[in-house]
Amino acid sequence: MFTAGLALVVHTARPGDGIAVLARDRIAVLPLRGMITADHRALRQLRDFREDASVKGYVLWVNSPGGEVAASQSLYRQLSELRDDGYPVVASIGSVGASGAYYAALGADTILTLPGSLVGSIGVLMEFPNYRELLDKIGLDMEIVKSSEHKDIGSPYRSVSEEERALLQVVVDDVYMQFVEAIVEEREIPRDSVLKVADGRILSGRLALEYGLVDGEGDLVDAIAAAGNMAGLGPEPRTVMREERRVTWLDLVSSASRWIASGGEAAAALREAIAGGAIEPGPRLLYLFRYR
Repeated sequence: MFTAGLALVVHTARPGDGIAVLARDRIAVLPLRGMITADHRALRQLRDFREDASVKGYVLWVNSPGGEVAASQSLYRQLSELRDDGYPVVASIGSVGASGAYYAALGADTILTLPGSLVGSIGVLMEFPNYRELLDKIGLDMEIVKSSEHKDIGSPYRSVSEEERALLQVVVDDVYMQFVEAIVEEREIPRDSVLKVADGRILSGRLALEYGLVDGEGDLVDAIAAAGNMAGLGPEPRTVMREERRVTWLDLVSSASRWIASGGEAAAALREAIAGGAIEPGPRLLYLFRYR
């Protein structure tokens, strides 16, 4: 168990201010919050911090249920590359570090979690909507011209055939085994032992420690202390974390005024954007724990 009696002081840098504000060596804190997507802020910030010569180590601050498969794998690869290049990387799991978020954390030298954190949910989802019943009710049909039999597999305008479901299951199984193999390699746990808990179940941080999925108990302060010691900066290193601008009520009121003044065009665009973000038009692969 990692312990450290220190006060956490994080120096923030706003986007556009430039990362290398101070030349003194420090540890970068990367918040991994919410759904992991290809444009997640953690991926953007990681690219920026890699160009900062003052950053000597990294802490991945995890509070995420996972997300897109490729995005989770990308974050894992970038963190493991930093680790292999000699930079200390420590992952700190807060309330939840499940599925793709846990996959990303595998790129760290050390994974710390709290006893009551939610960890695990090792598995894969492929999901897509099916509008067929709705279209039938409103008397609307969609004509499809395709080059080959399976070109529109997962189309929201029709049901999936048994043959297509079998084809998609092959993809899901392959991506699932990629997750399992990453755990076997990074955690040095026998495959059979990993498979016993890799059925999508969620674990407490304490159980995850018993199964060898994490290295110890600790919070963000402990993770920073561990990264600082590994980087030779001591248990109370200087830290930097990029601050993302948050939406305020004033922003919402101002935006609403602009939508009203636009004569409805902006509102229509907003509805389209919401629909596009909430319901993907085709299949997508997810390392995701749905807990809300």
